[in-house]
Amino acid sequence: MPERGAPQLLGPWMTAALVVGGIIGSGIFMLPVALAPLGPNAIAGWLVSGLGALCIAFALARLVTADGEGLQAYIERGFGPTAGFIVAWCFLVSTWAANAALAIAAASATSRVFPVFGSAGEVALLAVGLILFLTAVNAAGARAMGRLAVLTTLLKLLPLLAVIILLTIGAGEGRDFEALAPTPLTIDNISMAVALTLFALTGFENALAPVGKVRDPSRNIPRAMIAGTAFVAVLYLLSSTSVLLLLSQSQAASSAAPFADALVSQWGEGAAILAALGIAIAAFGALNGGIMVAGEAGYSMALRGDLPYSLARTTPSNTPVVSQIVSSAIVILLVFFNSSRTTAGLFQFVVLLSTVAVLVVYLIGSLEALRLRPKPLATIPIVIGIGFALFAFYGSGVEANLWGLALLGGGLMVRALMHRFNSSPANPSEAASAAPRE
Repeated sequence: MPERGAPQLLGPWMTAALVVGGIIGSGIFMLPVALAPLGPNAIAGWLVSGLGALCIAFALARLVTADGEGLQAYIERGFGPTAGFIVAWCFLVSTWAANAALAIAAASATSRVFPVFGSAGEVALLAVGLILFLTAVNAAGARAMGRLAVLTTLLKLLPLLAVIILLTIGAGEGRDFEALAPTPLTIDNISMAVALTLFALTGFENALAPVGKVRDPSRNIPRAMIAGTAFVAVLYLLSSTSVLLLLSQSQAASSAAPFADALVSQWGEGAAILAALGIAIAAFGALNGGIMVAGEAGYSMALRGDLPYSLARTTPSNTPVVSQIVSSAIVILLVFFNSSRTTAGLFQFVVLLSTVAVLVVYLIGSLEALRLRPKPLATIPIVIGIGFALFAFYGSGVEANLWGLALLGGGLMVRALMHRFNSSPANPSEAASAAPRE
């Protein structure tokens, strides 16, 4: 039986930090490595992804109710328990993959500061150490995570702003910048850029994960999602493009910490080391929030009997520590399973896997927002968001989509087994209020 103590509620600033912090660090600091070969398609990808992400954030924000039930419950009201499970499972899989990418990004940036972690294997080991440490931090409770999220969100803005300032100074001095890769603008190239850049913009949906842990959710969650997504989309477009103009294509494609390397030519190695440290902190902060979100998602699903009831056990401070530990173990396995790839190859694989999984969440969530019969003007961004999600599926490629289908099939098998062998709810009153079971 899970123990439920006095809830530790997240206020507006911590909710905003969860949104902005969940987005920043979700790939942006390593993304120039994958975007460099795409040239001008990268800029087009940012524009399309920014608009699409904002439309989806608008759609998901319309699902939030005053009781803050969580994403799965919102979907179940309209499409039933199976659709609710699919959304929750894909959200959980996406968070696992995103956490692996974040751990790799944090470890890779750290290797720029401490070259002893130079090989892909050493980067993977460091990534595992970061996961273990932050799992322990999250076990202390939601507000402990929230305070760390606010601090790291402020720190992670510095490297992004630094490259924009450097590009502005260079433009004022008449400096010649690097040319973008001469890759033609095509639908296929733009769609690939959209799939990659979308990963960097995911994370706003994290505000929907905590069940009953956000104060005044119908007010704080939508504001945090929409304002946070708009702010980060503009910041990403400017900072990522700045890196691609400051580094040559070959430098960007081979860099372990492209934002840091972009600062070397103008401000020297000292500035680059500080930037790499800031980038590591940024990814570290996003991983902190990701571990909390994964734990909350697993906990919510366990209450419904979709996952083992042991995952619904909590500490007296209301922390689903068992779910956090299991999720972190899966993230560690994901890191090790792909550690034979190069750092860039490993990063791109988990990026696309996470993107495909979260696209299912976005698509079904947007369809539910449309089903609620919004006013005509509100329908337009929701329809745009649905079209954007379908386009991003196409851009993610065959391999990532097949992995996504395989993981979805595995999740449905797990659910069938759980409903067969789970004999009683983890907590009857909470399970009943959380969602119906089939």
